Amino acid sequence: MTRVVYTDPAWAVDGRGALDPALATIERAALGDGVDLGLGVRRDGRFLLDGPEFERHVAGADALVVYRARVTARLLDAVGPSCRVVARQGVGLDNLNAELLRARGLWGFHVPDYCGDEVSTHTLALALALERGVCVQDRLVRDGAWNIHAGRIPRRTAGLTAGVVGFGRIGRATSRKLHACYGRVLAYDPYVPADLMASHGVTSCASTAELFAASDVVVLHPELTAKTTRLVDRDVLRAARPGALLVNTARGGLVDLPAVLDALRDGRLGGFASDVFSPEDPNDDEVGRALLRRADVIVTAHRAFLSAESEASLRRRVADGVAHVLRDDAPRPAASPTRVC
Repeated sequence: MTRVVYTDPAWAVDGRGALDPALATIERAALGDGVDLGLGVRRDGRFLLDGPEFERHVAGADALVVYRARVTARLLDAVGPSCRVVARQGVGLDNLNAELLRARGLWGFHVPDYCGDEVSTHTLALALALERGVCVQDRLVRDGAWNIHAGRIPRRTAGLTAGVVGFGRIGRATSRKLHACYGRVLAYDPYVPADLMASHGVTSCASTAELFAASDVVVLHPELTAKTTRLVDRDVLRAARPGALLVNTARGGLVDLPAVLDALRDGRLGGFASDVFSPEDPNDDEVGRALLRRADVIVTAHRAFLSAESEASLRRRVADGVAHVLRDDAPRPAASPTRVC
């Protein structure tokens, strides 16, 4: 029997925090009846992503689907020679390890375009929540402290400049929404020509430092690669316009969190909002916990992608892509989902 293993499918967890195989309706429709479907191992409210029990779970899989789990040589060794394809249930490539898959002769793919509307909307929501002091006001009023001036004094956004780092699918979607609120939009992306940015009403910047120096709010949308790891570091933040806001809905590794914390403390940054952290939960990190104690920080639990529609689309496209490889020993020729090796 063909075995398809999902390492950490958040959609398979019921309201009590337990795995429920009955929730895999989309997957079973796409993969068919003759498939043994593995839906991860959970302990203490979390998926196991390493260790002997996890390795036993993935062993013998013909196809592996990862979400937050990282593709490593050890993981592929644990799966064994039966594996033919590894899919990433998400946008980014940082944990898919395309070079390793290529070296092992395995197919791999991800789905880079299923949640552009959701992520761009979430990005704008975080930026405006910082601008208007929404979360601070919410907490204070609930605690009986009615004070219209508490928290950050809002700015008139129509006179401000927004900067977008990374001008791919999601960066472009976000820029369209930023135009509705901000007077000017800039972008930095070394792989996108200035002419294309201009067609979106966006002005190109030559570097991240130039963009930070000219922007009142900066939103991050690049992929996480060796070149973009800690892209926002102390040097870039020193160039920032005083009081600028920073919003990250891309990858936690793009940001040097200790540098962000220091920039908030000295006023270089006026606020920080993030949907993503490294480690995944900021409560697991000393710097993350320090950020969570600050009123000028807003966080969400890596859910910028989430809607009922985006989740169903992602699940269907991943399952369809896996089924295609298992049937034809090759990914779909179309660009959806996108083959990476």
